[in-house]
Amino acid sequence: MATALFGISSTGNTAQAAETPKCEIDRPVKFGGMNWESNLVLVEVERFIAEKGYGCKTEVLSVETLPALAALERGDLDINTEVWLNSVAEPWAKAEASGKVKRIGDLYMGGEAWFIPRYTAERLPELKSAADLPKFKDEFKDPEEPSKGRLYGCPAGWGCEVVSGNLFKALNLDDTFTLFSPGTGATQKAALTSAYQRKENMVFYYWYPTPLAGSMDLVKLDFPPYDKTKFDCLTDPDCENPVPSAYPDNPVFTAVSTKFTQEAPKLTEFLSKVAVPLPVMDKVMAHMEETEDEPNDVAKWFMENNDQIWSQWLPADVASRVKAAL
Repeated sequence: MATALFGISSTGNTAQAAETPKCEIDRPVKFGGMNWESNLVLVEVERFIAEKGYGCKTEVLSVETLPALAALERGDLDINTEVWLNSVAEPWAKAEASGKVKRIGDLYMGGEAWFIPRYTAERLPELKSAADLPKFKDEFKDPEEPSKGRLYGCPAGWGCEVVSGNLFKALNLDDTFTLFSPGTGATQKAALTSAYQRKENMVFYYWYPTPLAGSMDLVKLDFPPYDKTKFDCLTDPDCENPVPSAYPDNPVFTAVSTKFTQEAPKLTEFLSKVAVPLPVMDKVMAHMEETEDEPNDVAKWFMENNDQIWSQWLPADVASRVKAAL
């Protein structure tokens, strides 16, 4: 249906759509390929638009959060589609102060928490907060260190790993729990999904919107009220005296190298307008979970079903070329 509509709507712009656009920069546009689902899908959406709408070549460089920020500063990376501010507040502030990177568009408001499944909450009704965890260590046995419980933290190398580690330290959990950092986001998701299907007790860090958080019935563990000063320290790898604080709402935005904004003002203008309502992002993530489709297929599904969203990011002639390509 969406494809048919695209065909009808583009007939009035045949001449425009037929024109082959010339990219502003004579090299591939370099996107950061973070390995979590929302980023993977949005990168594919942006690449499709850059290629079909602006005539650019693109490539994706696999990189983790903190190295990506350094690559942006060096100019080795042009675009980091999803920066989760709370996970990198301190490093981002330093990078932005250098003048070498720019925050150009707000995607949506994300969130983070430490979760337990609802079935665990029903088994352990007295487990309400992260500070209660030491009393229940035997309910979350670490298979590699059975005298302690296991807390699934953030994947290694991600910005959220710093916050998870500092919260773990702030709550003095080291005597009763191990902080397990999966090697990748996919490893983390596979371990959590397997445990959930077997109805095993588990406690873990996760973020949303994500297919996993949307597909499981989860309960957040309480933290002391959010305190900006405390949380800023939690995001700092060198925080000397971490103090517990709840996660705040997490602004997710697009960052680019300052050099890229100078070389490609039209692409920068497009990227600065990219924003997706959180309920729509939830639906996209749920579709990805249900279909198990690859990110580029999910990106196409999003574009075919939400042209009223993405067409607002683009000039009319560019939107026409993208619709024709779909």
